[in-house]
Amino acid sequence: MIQFFKSFYIQPRFFYFGIAIVILFVFSYFVPVFFNLAKIAMVVGLGLMTCDILILFIGSQGIRAQRLLPDKLSNGDPNAIEIKIQNNYPFTIYSNIIDELPEQFQIRDFELKLALPSRQSKSIHYQLKPTERGEYHFGNLNVYAHSILGLVARRYTFDSNTMVPTYPSFKQLKKFELLNINQNSMDYGIKKIRRIGHTMEFEQIKDYVLGDDLRTINWKATAKKNSLMVNQFQDEKSQPIYSVIDKGRVMKMPFNGLSLLDYAINASLVISSVALKKHDKAGILSFSKRVDNMVVAQRRNSQMRLILESLYNINTDYFESDFSRLYANIKRNITHRSLILLYTNFETLDGLERQLPYLKAIAKSHLIVVIFFKNTELNDLIANKAETIQQVYDKVIAEKFAFEKRLIVNELKKYGIYSILTTPENLTIDTINKYLEIKSRGLI
Repeated sequence: MIQFFKSFYIQPRFFYFGIAIVILFVFSYFVPVFFNLAKIAMVVGLGLMTCDILILFIGSQGIRAQRLLPDKLSNGDPNAIEIKIQNNYPFTIYSNIIDELPEQFQIRDFELKLALPSRQSKSIHYQLKPTERGEYHFGNLNVYAHSILGLVARRYTFDSNTMVPTYPSFKQLKKFELLNINQNSMDYGIKKIRRIGHTMEFEQIKDYVLGDDLRTINWKATAKKNSLMVNQFQDEKSQPIYSVIDKGRVMKMPFNGLSLLDYAINASLVISSVALKKHDKAGILSFSKRVDNMVVAQRRNSQMRLILESLYNINTDYFESDFSRLYANIKRNITHRSLILLYTNFETLDGLERQLPYLKAIAKSHLIVVIFFKNTELNDLIANKAETIQQVYDKVIAEKFAFEKRLIVNELKKYGIYSILTTPENLTIDTINKYLEIKSRGLI
């Protein structure tokens, strides 16, 4: 009996019918003929309600439903959720499906409506776009089933308390997969260049031809063949590529639902995959008050899994980032010359100058690329026509900040430090292009 009352719900149609009966009783005070009509309507209504209850609550397996979730959600991307529902009643069922979504979405009015013929099943889909990494807990899957009468409904509850982790955007790996195998794509304009030179990776021994460097003569091979032979080298593979993520308070700024930190994490995941496909070693680390989440650059089958798990746990601590500690950690732990992709954000030239000594120190031993962001909201403000004095002031200030971003690029270039000034939505592709450019030019 308790279970019955827990699953029994009166539909709005019942109340509309009841209001109509009350109105008939009121009119019967003035027109007595309505009194008998009101009594008949009340009896009919109670009879229909009883019939509706009987056909819905006889049997316990009238409706079966299941929520199908992926193993993990991709942060910042639409993720498909499937609900399978089966009608075991001998008549068509009209259902309202209410899925209790994780609290991170803050959706309190989610509802799907479905009419399902007798003895049939159907799958329905909807999409969720998470904007935070972490654990997402789904509540009950509630199905409110009613017949064509629509006076009462029976609630069915399925799949309570299911947790799905949300990881950095692994869906972007497929989006940029072509970049891993084709550097000659017209979309990105990166041409692969095979360089023959004095790098550390040996390629082959060949016959000497006029113009070859005499310093590459292989004397042992020359003695065996009785003709001049030289060593030929090619660009070294398996070079260390580190994605260094600033998780200080400057990276908490939001753009289109995601923070700069999440954009940097998503880009780091993709560039790590690209580097591994290019036979380089990929690693990551994050820093703020201290350096942590470090995955040493390696090229192994489990490397992407380790990077993904490490990126999953990175969160901002709202402190000002300590670049001196970053420099000390890189000097101590990264002993081979590496490509350092530093994701951070500088809003003013003064902010850069405070950290410039440490960036210059890192650049002495490694090739560093400083990646920071354009403020797209300022760009919109600059593009709009100013019509009032206040708008003129706002536009001038916005132009000043945009100009300082360009000054930062020039200041870094002055000291031989590469940089990428990009919008958050173009971060991944701009980073990939810079990496491919550096590889093609043989800078590392």
